[in-house]
Amino acid sequence: MTTYTGSCHCGGITFEVEGEIDSGLACNCSICTRKGSLLWFVPRAKLRLKTPESAASTYTFNKHMIKHRFCPTCGIHPYGEGTDPKGRAMAAVNLRCIEGLDLEAIPVHHFDGKSM
Repeated sequence: MTTYTGSCHCGGITFEVEGEIDSGLACNCSICTRKGSLLWFVPRAKLRLKTPESAASTYTFNKHMIKHRFCPTCGIHPYGEGTDPKGRAMAAVNLRCIEGLDLEAIPVHHFDGKSM
């Protein structure tokens, strides 16, 4: 299993995440479209914050099921938190915040979040 490092733009939020990146997800819901995130879903336990959790601000909307976590200084959204359909804690990591990735080499799946 590979360990990746990432952060927001200013470094106020830093993290490590374990797993194998096989694809990213581009969602067309109102917030993902505006953020431009490319998401990779992992069990929440695989995401380890290197900075205090309190360094991130939280935004929720609609059904308030996902905690969209962002840096209050630079505004970047490095990850989100929620649960999968089976109730397991998950993290949605923004692949654009992981260091050294060749994003062009990662297959992207498109999700119609706008219809939810």
